[in-house]
Amino acid sequence: MSFTVAIVGRPNVGKSTFFNRLIGHKKSIVDDVSGVTRDRLYDVSEWNGKHFTVIDTGGFVNASQDIFEKEIKKQVELAIEEASCILFMTDATAGITDLDNQVAKLLRKINKKVFLIANKVDNNQRYLQAQEMWGLGFDELYCISSQSGSGTGELLDAVATLIPDDNEPESDLPKFAVIGQPNVGKSSFLNALLDEERNLVTDIAGTTRDPVHSVYRKYGKEFMLIDTAGIRKKHKVFEDLEFYSVIRAIKAIEDCDVCYLMIDATLGIEAQDMELVSLVIKRNKGLVILVNKWDLVEKTTYTSKEFETKIRAKLAPFVDVPILFISAKDKQRIFQAVEKGLEVYNNRRQEIKTSDINDKMLEAIGKVPPPSYRNHLIKIKYITQIAKPYPAFAFFTNYPDQIKGSYKQFLENQLRELYNFNGTPIRLIFKEK
Repeated sequence: MSFTVAIVGRPNVGKSTFFNRLIGHKKSIVDDVSGVTRDRLYDVSEWNGKHFTVIDTGGFVNASQDIFEKEIKKQVELAIEEASCILFMTDATAGITDLDNQVAKLLRKINKKVFLIANKVDNNQRYLQAQEMWGLGFDELYCISSQSGSGTGELLDAVATLIPDDNEPESDLPKFAVIGQPNVGKSSFLNALLDEERNLVTDIAGTTRDPVHSVYRKYGKEFMLIDTAGIRKKHKVFEDLEFYSVIRAIKAIEDCDVCYLMIDATLGIEAQDMELVSLVIKRNKGLVILVNKWDLVEKTTYTSKEFETKIRAKLAPFVDVPILFISAKDKQRIFQAVEKGLEVYNNRRQEIKTSDINDKMLEAIGKVPPPSYRNHLIKIKYITQIAKPYPAFAFFTNYPDQIKGSYKQFLENQLRELYNFNGTPIRLIFKEK
């Protein structure tokens, strides 16, 4: 990972607002309610020509009995362990609190540069109030306003002096998003792959609110994994924060290359899962279906085959999709999921020679020509692949608007028989020639 800066502090001091300012867009959810950020969020920022990774963390609460606050404390400690330096944020308007002292005590034990920040300093009176923060025992104090940006330049200048000149941002890795309904085991799957508690896992549906990016580097393979908030039907989304989480999960689908759609083996594929499949297809993303909690299903010889048949019947006509039966809890077939995801990623990016596709497809079209239009023969004369990040093909014909849906499906099926597009949607475009 590149030079990494972690923003830590007690709840509701403005960490996520500052994180969004650093990365230049609203990625972290901001709300007046404390405890909104639950997982570590990663993104890349740049200052004075130097790139660095920023981590936003949940609000630190020590010795809490709340299940989320206990897990957030673990996340903050893990972020501190990962980071190259720490931005310790406090609230100038509130003064030093017991929680601030607890965070300071934790940070004084580590051998890393800590920048003490007094946030919400947007006038002279608050600047005077902020001087109290010297009592936390750090060498430097930076007074900023994450809302307006005041004072952030001086802070970032100091951070930039620590960053090596040859430091580069994270490379453009394949991106895999793990999507699905709440509580199907998305975070457990990701944690099982990474062998660490990177994401919060509880029995409460909706624990993950923000998309969480994690880099997988094992066994010669390297890619980005994105855990997303569970997506419920719209009429079930009552809480504002969950609404924002759904938006960010959808954005994660748009930003990724391949989606792992995780479904609960004890429930089967439901209408909301099909909505997600539709969304993936519309965004032209690769798709791998993971049937999780397979260890909880009573099985006979044909259980998996029957289950797969039911899924494909609902997916029709997009049936050329890999389906794996896994258990994130027992780590059953999770590495097969990695192999299949990379295979779909490569299928989606493959480029086919124009001469090859014309030789093979025109032969198939000659055997089964398109239906005529008003006694006029429809002729497809030429085919070429279009430069897109997903498989797209242009068919040049004399009547492009008269190619029927059933024949389009025939052409797609022929392409899938000739080339391996398993797990990826295909776009066919008809142009007049």
